[in-house]
Amino acid sequence: MDISLILKITGIGLLISVSCQVLSKSGRDEQSTMLSIAGIIIVMVLIISELEGLFSTLSRIFGFKI
Repeated sequence: MDISLILKITGIGLLISVSCQVLSKSGRDEQSTMLSIAGIIIVMVLIISELEGLFSTLSRIFGFKI
């Protein structure tokens, strides 16, 4: 795992939280909720790609096939 993944997740979190605050203050609570859900999905996609790399490395080290 690289530090860049942590920085990407932090950046996405900051952008989403600021955008959600702006949308909430302007009275668009539904869009704010959808934006936060989209942010969670984006972060999950990043984490899933890293987990796939971890599982392939583990299978190579221990010699089992998935």
